[in-house]
Amino acid sequence: MPDLPSNKPYLIRALHQWCTDFGFTPFIVVFVDSRVEVPMEFVKNDEIILNLSLEACHQLQMENDWISFQARFGGIPRKILVPVSHVLAIYARENGQGMSFPFDPSQARGLHIADASDEGPEKPRTSRPSLKIVK
Repeated sequence: MPDLPSNKPYLIRALHQWCTDFGFTPFIVVFVDSRVEVPMEFVKNDEIILNLSLEACHQLQMENDWISFQARFGGIPRKILVPVSHVLAIYARENGQGMSFPFDPSQARGLHIADASDEGPEKPRTSRPSLKIVK
């Protein structure tokens, strides 16, 4: 059987839709390295939590490899670009229901942002980042 594509982007989209349909606020937890474009001042312990609600995001695109949108941080509009491989979890803010994903540094290493400068190979992360999902 040939290698199947990851089901992770499909699960992320499905849980995002579930949150939206039932009036919950979908949040994602993202592992941040040089391939992720987010406001670095909001990154803590190599992670950032992003609100993916339709009210918070503009031009949200959830593709198989990338999630991109525009959002305001401290009143300043910013473009956000997250490889799907770096999404650690998606959950509803209101009740904590959702799903976490293992982080695979080898899978993440193959992705590059077009026209970005290559700063050398990323050091593999030996342990999975801890998730802090509060119910």
